Amino acid sequence: MRDQELTLEVLRQIEEAAAKIMVRFEAIDQVSAFTDSPSGVDKMDAICMMLIVIGESVKNLDKITAGTLLARYPEVDWKKAKGMRDILTHHYADINAEAVFYTCKGKIPQLRTTIHKIIEELG
Repeated sequence: MRDQELTLEVLRQIEEAAAKIMVRFEAIDQVSAFTDSPSGVDKMDAICMMLIVIGESVKNLDKITAGTLLARYPEVDWKKAKGMRDILTHHYADINAEAVFYTCKGKIPQLRTTIHKIIEELG
């Protein structure tokens, strides 16, 4: 697989994970919706898995593109996306519901917009 094809595949993985997060987050209107019921905890767990997918995919994109592609799109804090993946993966028991809520509400829509833009420019 050529580098551009692989890059587009990874970008599509990020887009799909972001879309899943947005759908799962639709019914969440406050942090307590994640923490006050078993179904809320399940929803946060599912969202966290997609955040891990995004962070891992961002790391892969940096490897594939030698760190040059994402640097052209500073509207997303790519370093924090990778860092969140590390926290979720290595410190799962310490997940902060407020951080997940803030990320879903304030960061995922911009990430998805940016990923669409990158795909259009490369595709």
